[in-house]
Amino acid sequence: MTDVKTSPGAETCPPSPRPGSAWRAGTWSLPEVRWAAAATALFTAGGLAQPAAAPSWLWWTLYLACYAAGGWEPALSGLRALRDKTLDVDLLMVFAAIGAAAIGQVFDGALLIVIFATSGALEALATKRTEDAVRDLLDLAPERATRLSRSGEERVATAELAVGEVILVRPGERIGADGQVIDGSSAVDQAGITGESVPADKSSGDEVFAGTLNGTGVLRVRVTRPAAETVIARIVAMVQQAGATKARTQLFIEKVEQRYSVAMVAATVALFVLPLAWGVPLQETLLRAMTFMIVASPCAVVLATMPPLLAAIANAGRHGVLVKSAVVMEQLGTVTRVAFDKTGTLTEGRPHLASVHVLPGAGLDEQRLLALAAAAEQGSEHPLGRAVAAAARAAGLPPARADEFDSQPGRGVRARVDGHRVEVASPAHLLGDGDEAAARLVAVLHEDGHTAVVVRVDGALTGVLALADRMRPGADETVTGLTALTGTAPVLLTGDNPRAARRLAAQAGIGDVRADLLPEHKMAAVRELQQRGERVALVGDGVNDAPALATAHVGIAMGRAGSDLALDTADVVITRDELAAVPAVIALARRARRLVIANLVIAFTFITVLVAWDLFGELPLPLGVAGHEGSTVIVGLNGLRLLRGAAWRRAASTASRP
Repeated sequence: MTDVKTSPGAETCPPSPRPGSAWRAGTWSLPEVRWAAAATALFTAGGLAQPAAAPSWLWWTLYLACYAAGGWEPALSGLRALRDKTLDVDLLMVFAAIGAAAIGQVFDGALLIVIFATSGALEALATKRTEDAVRDLLDLAPERATRLSRSGEERVATAELAVGEVILVRPGERIGADGQVIDGSSAVDQAGITGESVPADKSSGDEVFAGTLNGTGVLRVRVTRPAAETVIARIVAMVQQAGATKARTQLFIEKVEQRYSVAMVAATVALFVLPLAWGVPLQETLLRAMTFMIVASPCAVVLATMPPLLAAIANAGRHGVLVKSAVVMEQLGTVTRVAFDKTGTLTEGRPHLASVHVLPGAGLDEQRLLALAAAAEQGSEHPLGRAVAAAARAAGLPPARADEFDSQPGRGVRARVDGHRVEVASPAHLLGDGDEAAARLVAVLHEDGHTAVVVRVDGALTGVLALADRMRPGADETVTGLTALTGTAPVLLTGDNPRAARRLAAQAGIGDVRADLLPEHKMAAVRELQQRGERVALVGDGVNDAPALATAHVGIAMGRAGSDLALDTADVVITRDELAAVPAVIALARRARRLVIANLVIAFTFITVLVAWDLFGELPLPLGVAGHEGSTVIVGLNGLRLLRGAAWRRAASTASRP
């Protein structure tokens, strides 16, 4: 193929902005950060003016301006929530600061506002970082692509590309659409989509993804998905959907929060009123009550759940695993049993030549038999025919020319190859009553779970080809990892015949095999496991798996070969079609669940210690503020640890450990 020169209008990858400048620009774009900075500056100015013997009106003005800058937004938000009969903890913090100013402790109230505003800014930054981790994937996709048509090349918006159109991808360009390579070869960097650290070699027939970076070759790609349905778009859509949902733990916490907040306000009022009745000075009583309101607020508890789950979802999405909601991520962490479909899940879902058998007296060897059969099958669209042709190419056999090709659906093919009339078909159509030897061989192959294809040359039976689906690479390691991770061995649920199912299960290391299952039988098998107390994750890919995927505790679909119904029904989609991602995402979900529990422990510990200190000791207001806001920041940042690439690598390592 001749080299294609870069046209003047071709897009190349723009230079990346310096990380430091991008981070600063992204930080200052957040209003929470700007108001927190203003509040801090005003507080600092007031803190310098007060000990410098400046007029009291000056530093009081600076402190009150600090109140306004850092407190107006949470106060407005809290009042809106109050209008909807919801008590917001942000409003309680503002009331506490105002109460401190009312008794002359304006410095302490301003400090509370500054710490509270800074905490809100850090939370906003953390949320933005989670969103950016996903949104950056969209930025990978180029805005324009080179479309090939009869009139030549034209630059068009990638959003306008239609399924079936062909685009040209030059060296160093990003691919503009999900599609299939129809010409050319190159190494493509897919790290942003699949997490693969090494560029993948792509040639005719291979799938490529929008946003991935082409290497040194030139590719012609036929578009297979519209822009809105590319892998990148699906990752972003699913993670955004996940961000809009809340895990069951979070929903429970928010339900409890309202009652807790009302009880906390009642306790604060009691802590203020009762000591006054016993003659305690107003200032001391109000200060203790305000401190109690601050340290007892459940801010850290509310923030304990979602950051770890959303960070895990974003990290999994970067590595080709789409988790559709925070609820699903939480459920993944509780899985106790994994059930696999066979074809297309544990196996590659397409036939491969397993063996070649030459019949006695045929007068040719295995290579010649395969070469003749492959030549006859070159024009076939049947999966078995393509498997025979692919096996001949892999064996390095020179392709022979086939003439007079004829294909009969459901029967087989015939053609003239090197002067011989070659027929390749199923045993039912080529075997006769006198072909006992061939029939016995076919029966043995069927017993072993193979599909047999008979070859006849010039009217005489010459051999039998055995074909079988091939187990996915690493399937046995995946089964071992899941067994160690969940404590129970996976189960195989398949509609295939028992012989083929047992043969494949033995290779994968699965002992519990249930075969000859119709879709309703698979669903019943999942329910049976659940009735035993198992939390089942079903891994499948086909339309027949959809009912069981919907029934399972978590449904996981193999995305690249999966049916649309399976992908829509499943809770998790493995886009890169690697089984090793299944134990990895379960291990990541378990770690997220542990972080949620750790965060809740941290939050409740801080609240308990600070409340006890305030009730039974003398807790200074600034220290109470620092402890409360510090716990909120700690649980938020603790959850965001799962955004790091090391978190996925650790999960994958844990899952692969025997």
